Amino acid sequence: MRKLTAFTSPVAVAALFLSGAAFPVHAGPYWNKRIKCEATDPDGRRIPTRLGNGVLGWNHFSGKHNIKKCALVNIPLRDKVDKVDGHNLQYWGWASDRAHGRVKIIVKARYARLTDDGRYDAGERQVIGVITAYCKGMRKCPNWVNG
Repeated sequence: MRKLTAFTSPVAVAALFLSGAAFPVHAGPYWNKRIKCEATDPDGRRIPTRLGNGVLGWNHFSGKHNIKKCALVNIPLRDKVDKVDGHNLQYWGWASDRAHGRVKIIVKARYARLTDDGRYDAGERQVIGVITAYCKGMRKCPNWVNG
């Protein structure tokens, strides 16, 4: 039996590290920065809703909280900020239906390049945007809000 061993030239390893291709310097968790929808509040802040991932953005709240329409996010964003905590903003709005009543929609956004924990970076001259949106007092919004 012949034993195979892998041999990598020290020059090849050095070239790989020096090229920067192997390990990005500030690699955070993967998230899709592409904008799904966007709104501007009365103070002129452009708030994007990025596709994101399972932790923040559209991919987070569209599944976890059952918000499937941009209008449910954009309507509160086009109104005044209801709560401010540094760069963290909260907008409140209502979804109503004659047969079902109404529910309060809360949209939380980050108007800064980085998230609070520094894990996510929107890029130069960009803002994170919508972190999450949900119906107050419930884990998932009722299906009728997406009608």
